[in-house]
Amino acid sequence: MATLKSYLSITKPGIIFGNLISVAAGFFLAAKSEPASLLLFLTTLAGVGLVIASGCVVNNIFDRDIDQKMARTQNRELAKGNINIDIAFVYALVMLLVGTAMLFQLANPLSAVVVLLGYVYYVFFYTMWYKRNSVYGTLVGSISGAVPPLVGYLAVTNFISLEAILLFTMFCLWQMPHSYAIAMFRMQDYRDAGIPVLPVKEGIHKAHRHMKAYVVAFSLVSLSLFLLGEAGFEYLAVAALVCFMWTKVTFRTIDDSNYLVWSKSVFKVSLLVVMGISGVLGFELLPAII
Repeated sequence: MATLKSYLSITKPGIIFGNLISVAAGFFLAAKSEPASLLLFLTTLAGVGLVIASGCVVNNIFDRDIDQKMARTQNRELAKGNINIDIAFVYALVMLLVGTAMLFQLANPLSAVVVLLGYVYYVFFYTMWYKRNSVYGTLVGSISGAVPPLVGYLAVTNFISLEAILLFTMFCLWQMPHSYAIAMFRMQDYRDAGIPVLPVKEGIHKAHRHMKAYVVAFSLVSLSLFLLGEAGFEYLAVAALVCFMWTKVTFRTIDDSNYLVWSKSVFKVSLLVVMGISGVLGFELLPAII
């Protein structure tokens, strides 16, 4: 019998939390130039969190066949058949509607429209199509993965600026080495499930070359936010530090004997990067709040 914990688990709380950090980054960046409030911040987190939770449930529903083949996911509630599929769909639909309505009513319609576009892109283009059929699935998924920080930004500004485009681009680029690192230390799972990620299809060395290029591009875009004048010197210092750390780790030489340890290091530093950038943007807002 499914429990409350079971229903919570299929929303993938870890993924929600990670995405809400990026939502905060977008919100904090926008709040440096536009008026914002704590209520709007909490509303935005809740609305985006519910939409992401809905997407994760739908992802679990459609991926239950491949989840059964992967050691990491074979004990998921839907893969084991512990939750009724129809109930899970209704559960996902309710969270989608509530989350979107919150953004529409309490933030602005633009943020609601963009979060819906990201949802449709994630569910239909990534989950149902590219993830299973193309080595470019990670790239397609990175676009939907960059929507949460953009929504955080738009909830404050209600318009798309150059800064918003750079923020979106930055998180698209961040997704790629982050996701490839996961694929590398879980390659056997992806092989078992028949998911054509780049490290499996083209090898670790080609994936390594791509990851280095993406990390450099991410570093350039993230530092360019400072040049626009909204992010301060604190941001510049932290962004430069975490980008240097990520570049240093990513550019290490790899081979068949060390790529597992290396990919886990790249993954861990990628989390530090997004937390550091989000944290310093929030820290820079403290004088205005206090």
